[in-house]
Amino acid sequence: MDSTAIDRFDTSRFEASRNRLASLAYRLLGSAADAEDAVQDAFLHWQAADRQRIKVPEAWLTKVVTNLCLDRLRSAQARRERTAGAWLPEPLLDGDPMLGPADTYEQRETVSLAVLTLMERLSPLERAVYILREAFSYGHAEIAEILDITESASQQHLHRARRHITTARRGSGEPDPASARRIVEEFLAAASSGRTERLVALLTDDATAISDGAGLTKKLLQYDTPERIAAIARAGFKSTPAKQRLAGGVSEVHFALVNGAPAILFVPGGKVVGAVTFDIADGKIATVRGIAAPARLVRLTDAWRQHEPDAPLITEW
Repeated sequence: MDSTAIDRFDTSRFEASRNRLASLAYRLLGSAADAEDAVQDAFLHWQAADRQRIKVPEAWLTKVVTNLCLDRLRSAQARRERTAGAWLPEPLLDGDPMLGPADTYEQRETVSLAVLTLMERLSPLERAVYILREAFSYGHAEIAEILDITESASQQHLHRARRHITTARRGSGEPDPASARRIVEEFLAAASSGRTERLVALLTDDATAISDGAGLTKKLLQYDTPERIAAIARAGFKSTPAKQRLAGGVSEVHFALVNGAPAILFVPGGKVVGAVTFDIADGKIATVRGIAAPARLVRLTDAWRQHEPDAPLITEW
């Protein structure tokens, strides 16, 4: 086999792992754009390596991508951005290959916006161990090899990660999809019509709302009482000419599933300009997230344009 054929063969071996590597990087970084960069960097490492000496390419690539992501999480820039309170995970439309594997509840939970946000409280190593174990079912001996730590250290990191996430996690299990959709549609109807009492009734007593301010603010906007959330929802969901100009035109408002959770998408001319996601706990809304920073919606928009949506909940917003 000549060198060109070998390169093609080795490239195909990398491409066979690309989606899995991207889903690993997305879980570790919470950003599809950063995940794609990490996978591309891994490809450059793969090309530069003596590939004939790599016995198990999947294991080798997993180690490379994991450590590239850890380097990013530990970087000074990442620490500044994330500790400044200006960071939310990048939302992805259900069906995006970056959300896989999704066969078990534990795997699906690791890409929920709630857990991606909670993982910010973990150290980079705790986050890596948690993802490798919960999402990809690696054993502690394999994790120890990937991260250059001992098996006992891997076990300790997993124990701490699970404790932090379980303690902070709101609700239990996955909500019934039909019930979740009904609750979100009721929330939209109440917000659009200004029915404050109904909005408050749909929220848990300790509900929170978080917004990125469409990327126009340095810090996240946070609201922590049902009454404040209802007031913000009433104002936010009211259509005005100024909002239409900012959105780039009149929007359709669609229900969608984003990272496994119910969401409302604002879509003028096929471009997603805003995503509002909801965490449901015990039949009520526990968390509302508003994401409208354009850079965080690029991949979601690309997926939406290839998607066959249901009829819009609102045809002109």
